Amino acid sequence: MQTLPNPVTATNDSSICLSTDGKIRRRKTRPVPVGSIFIGGGHPIAVQSMINEDTLDIEASVAAIRRLHEIGCEIVRVTVPSMAHAKAMEEIRKRVFTAYQPVPLVADVHHNGMKIALEAAKHVDNVRINPGLYVFEKPKANRTEYTQAEFDEIGDRIRETLEPLVVSLRDQGKSMRIGVNHGSLAERMLFTYGDTPEGMVESALEFIRLCESMNFYNIEISLKASNVPVMISANRLMVQRMDELGMDYPLHLGVTEAGDGEYGRIKSTAGIGTLLAEGIGDTIRVSLTEAPEKEIPVCYGILQALGLRRTMVEYVACPSCGRTLFNLEEVLHKVREATKHLAGLNIAVMGCIVNGPGEMADADYGYVGKQAGFIALYRGREEIKKVPEDQGVEELINLIKADGRWVDP
Repeated sequence: MQTLPNPVTATNDSSICLSTDGKIRRRKTRPVPVGSIFIGGGHPIAVQSMINEDTLDIEASVAAIRRLHEIGCEIVRVTVPSMAHAKAMEEIRKRVFTAYQPVPLVADVHHNGMKIALEAAKHVDNVRINPGLYVFEKPKANRTEYTQAEFDEIGDRIRETLEPLVVSLRDQGKSMRIGVNHGSLAERMLFTYGDTPEGMVESALEFIRLCESMNFYNIEISLKASNVPVMISANRLMVQRMDELGMDYPLHLGVTEAGDGEYGRIKSTAGIGTLLAEGIGDTIRVSLTEAPEKEIPVCYGILQALGLRRTMVEYVACPSCGRTLFNLEEVLHKVREATKHLAGLNIAVMGCIVNGPGEMADADYGYVGKQAGFIALYRGREEIKKVPEDQGVEELINLIKADGRWVDP
């Protein structure tokens, strides 16, 4: 998938996200490596997904990783729930790299994962841990307080289990995602802060501070929830707290367990898109209850709509009204089918001359209803020619070719 330059600038002021030209100004973050991809540091917002094959099925996992990467998934996550799964990553990585090409890989580690994470760290580029599950804390139904001694004791256990992983990743030049989930906060955090965005942020900060104490800074943060307002609030608060503490770690955005179909896409867009529009976010995943391949077009659609990446043609089309001089839906389909491979172009299809030229002012090319049976073709704001409607698509292609901007599909 073609990727054009990232048309954004960075800023330290996360409260101001738009420059005077209307483009989103991203929060300034440090670059964190995940294989050949960098997250943050002004690099294009990276698209991620996760295979749903059992990692012990090496052949199926290799095929799934390749399928995702071939359609534009830049970072692929694989679950490693056991030591056997972690060991399988060695063969998976080797086969992917040998038969296809290097793909940035992330190992997803959850419960009590020190030994599993250490093994996985040998074979992947990034290890994702969940602070709420990394060290088990047994809930007490009748608890009335959490003493400082209890906090300190659990903190020591976390450090003891985290340090070998941090040292391994640090020494290999690899990275870690501290991935906090709203639904799996540690007992201490739930007791102290409740099931809140504040608890999610404090959970992440605890692990960040431990990593920093070991001189490890290749960290990305995620704070995910299935509740969109909670997800938005947690990430906003995380940015605020990092700004206060002088931290500049990149953020991975996602609405976890968004569901499927139209609503799953709307829900993900509402959460991810809101934050991206504020300049917050450096990598994204749309979590759908569908084949992982279905997530990638939604990711790129969100990024394209916000002007953060250009990986497809941008089509501008009016909704049609009584002034429309042709079947707008049918013509838009024809134009799209003929030009959808011209990534980076902006093409407008407008039903009439009344609003067409003004509303499509930012388009590279325009196809506008001129009069009954005729359409006008535009280059930018300039009308180039009037042609019969049945020749419109062909003449649009000829115009693009004349400008040297056509490539064969």
